[in-house]
Amino acid sequence: MDWIGPVLTLLLCLLAIASLLKKGSSWNNSSPNLPPGPRTIPILGNLHRMDLKRPYRTMIQLSKEYGSVFRLKLGFQEIVVLTGYETVKEALVDQADVFAGRPFVPIFDDLSKGFGIIFARGENWKVMRRFTLATLRDYGMGRRTIEDKIIEECGVLAKTIETYAGKPFEITTIMTAAVSNIIVSILFGKRYDYEDATFLRLLKLINENIRISGSSDMLLYNMFPRLGFLLGSHKRRLNNRKEFHDFIQATFIEHLKDLDENDQRSFIDSFLVRQREENKKTTERYFHYENLRAVVGNLFAAGTETTSNTLCWAVLLMMKYPEIQRKVQEEIAKVIGNLQPRTDHRAKMPYTDAVVHEVQRFADILPTNVPHATTRDITFKGFFIPKGMHIVPLLSSVLHDESQWEKPQEFYPEHFLDAEGKFVKKDAFLPFSAGRRVCAGETLAKMELFLFFASLLQRFTFQPPPGTSKDDLDLTPAVGFTSPPMPYRTCAMPRS
Repeated sequence: MDWIGPVLTLLLCLLAIASLLKKGSSWNNSSPNLPPGPRTIPILGNLHRMDLKRPYRTMIQLSKEYGSVFRLKLGFQEIVVLTGYETVKEALVDQADVFAGRPFVPIFDDLSKGFGIIFARGENWKVMRRFTLATLRDYGMGRRTIEDKIIEECGVLAKTIETYAGKPFEITTIMTAAVSNIIVSILFGKRYDYEDATFLRLLKLINENIRISGSSDMLLYNMFPRLGFLLGSHKRRLNNRKEFHDFIQATFIEHLKDLDENDQRSFIDSFLVRQREENKKTTERYFHYENLRAVVGNLFAAGTETTSNTLCWAVLLMMKYPEIQRKVQEEIAKVIGNLQPRTDHRAKMPYTDAVVHEVQRFADILPTNVPHATTRDITFKGFFIPKGMHIVPLLSSVLHDESQWEKPQEFYPEHFLDAEGKFVKKDAFLPFSAGRRVCAGETLAKMELFLFFASLLQRFTFQPPPGTSKDDLDLTPAVGFTSPPMPYRTCAMPRS
């Protein structure tokens, strides 16, 4: 099996050391009504059963044997997995407060130290999330001002693609840069050229850390964090984090030099102004530099990776299914013509809207979700789950729930269309998660996805490179904490 490699071999040689590092279990196994789960083996728990590259696939298989609520043990880490739309919705929405916590996960705590919004806990999380949502709205999230910035960026991206003149090229880098420029314009008050060396370095740091965070090395590190010094990928993650945070710190120092509370130009400006106000009014300290670095890092990464990956999936799927691409283009021609696509057009374009939604569902960008934790003891679905338990609300199981989707394993835009071709919302469409921890940038991401997708298909037809047929295109997701498509090349043929 592929989990028997050098790292695991080394780990098995160090069982004696690992056993000394054992933490107390989160619960007492004699407690009544515990969720069921597979039999464990000493030290490794259920690791021997896991697909280390794509653990969510093992979790979905185990749910067929143990039900929609079951427990796993990875090393000494206890986990409760929730699968299927009804169960995940009941936890994250109906019991939102109870499942709104974050567990201690070494790979994430190393990066955030409990600050920011994505991996923060308690009052710090609440304060940072409220500020972030309000400030994103102030800078146009969901409004015409940010729409205009997205449209401008669509134009720059299209002109860059035109330079390839229909020849094969790799789209990931420029797509990532285009999408990132939207959140960057909010955070830093500027945009970057796609070839800017600093910008490309920042994107590489983010991408590499997200990829490493989903690796088998990091799964092992989460189980035995004190053995992290043996893992080169762990050291690389920390070095990447330091380099990224050094850039953010240098940036906000520059902003401090000419900070004007009456002329705030960026998210960083707004944070620094709020910091001054907090220093004057209260002894509580949330608006400090650690939170600033973490929040900016969270927004930069989340506002770049998931949306750009989804759009890269969209281009790949249009090559794979040219008849769907053609139908989208026919609707664009009928509704928009040569006009610039805007969000107002979406309501008049049900097929295009359905395709965008189906790309998100099929791409399954964040299959395991960001881990949650219980904030108190709860009896859920008849099972006892203690306070502080590590919870995995498996989004992949929701987006592929056979009770909710007609063809869950296929790319099928009709999932979001009724018999008359009108767009239909689906309750089980939860790519942004749900509840208290729902993605803070959901509104922005939805706007970006529609505008970039419609603008690109208005101007180009995407085809496989010469010598490659649509049947050769690989829809297997790459390995990482998120699930981008495998690297590919495309030909963007200009449309008349």
